[in-house]
Amino acid sequence: MSHAHEHDATASAYVPFSRGGPGRQIIREIATEIVDLPIQRAHKFASNTMHHASHLIVRVRTDEGLEGIGEGTTPGGPWWGGESVETMKAIIDSYLAPTLAGEDATRIGRVLEKMDRVAARNAFAKAAVEMACHDLLGKALGVPVCDLLGGPIRESLPVLWTLAAGDAKRDIAEAEQKLEAGLHARFKVKVGAADVDGELERLARISEALGGRADLVVDPNGSWDELKAMRALPRLREIGVTLLEQPLPAWDLDGMARLTGKGLVPIMADECMHTVHDALAVVERRAAHVFSLKVLKSGGITRTHKTAAVAEAAGIPCYGGTCLETSIGTAASMHLFSTLPNLTEGSELFSPLFLSDDVVEEPLEFRDFDVWPPEGPGLGVALDEEKLGHYRRRS
Repeated sequence: MSHAHEHDATASAYVPFSRGGPGRQIIREIATEIVDLPIQRAHKFASNTMHHASHLIVRVRTDEGLEGIGEGTTPGGPWWGGESVETMKAIIDSYLAPTLAGEDATRIGRVLEKMDRVAARNAFAKAAVEMACHDLLGKALGVPVCDLLGGPIRESLPVLWTLAAGDAKRDIAEAEQKLEAGLHARFKVKVGAADVDGELERLARISEALGGRADLVVDPNGSWDELKAMRALPRLREIGVTLLEQPLPAWDLDGMARLTGKGLVPIMADECMHTVHDALAVVERRAAHVFSLKVLKSGGITRTHKTAAVAEAAGIPCYGGTCLETSIGTAASMHLFSTLPNLTEGSELFSPLFLSDDVVEEPLEFRDFDVWPPEGPGLGVALDEEKLGHYRRRS
């Protein structure tokens, strides 16, 4: 019997690979501007006090007429991560933007590689550009950024509020107001600016006033030494602290490992963990029970996603951190965090509430102790040009 008439699967014509998707989005311009926003109250860290919030707004524009937006900021200036809005602007304007001109903004891996070639470190500056590229890609495809990352597995995230007035009476009043409003049932207390005994007394007063109605997280921002932390741990356990964030300096992984090994209070890594390589080192040293993820700290959405994967492989839960971004950066974090199965320790994406004003048309929604993601393609937020003009730094 002849088989000439039968379909021959091997005879199908070769079809060359086509990238498809949104088409090429060639970068025509990357524009940056600094805005200075008012905040609800002074915010006291271990090393300084923040009286206003400065943010770098980044716009990536393409030949096709699309624009993606991103943001860079460091809480209170360069003391925390070594960068500031001024350094970010200089690096992007002088080095990153010229390097990326003519590149396809939707090829985010290549964008990261190109930025790494021209500038070492500078994670916050690179994250702001990469954030804008994710926004642009989502807009080009007509999907939210979370869908580019596998899709959300949760609709909202519990969000805490940071108590950083530096005074127990004011901290308690602020916590009561947030509880009554149904916005926050967990609070992070900033410590490290005063002596440890005084800070522990303040924490005990806050805990007693809240009477088990809220959890407490404590953050010395790496300002304690190991001896102070060892002495504080039993008292923190008595007070009922549920998480101790980065008690020791970033370099002291061995000390962090010893504190973690005590098992008295869960220890969270933050300042000691910027890169995916840092994350692996924390795992290898057993230097934390929890990872604090921050999109700007880790150099962008892509690299923060990889850090979360290291944690997942090691069985370490994650917490959604913030650098006190506007609704732009907060939306970017929310899109990523909503997709992570091991982000089980809540978040601190409260900063749009901490700011007295924002630079987007519709800020994120906060209700029922949670933050809810924006809808729409890309990051789902749009710049308010009038507010941007009002808060733009003139010199």
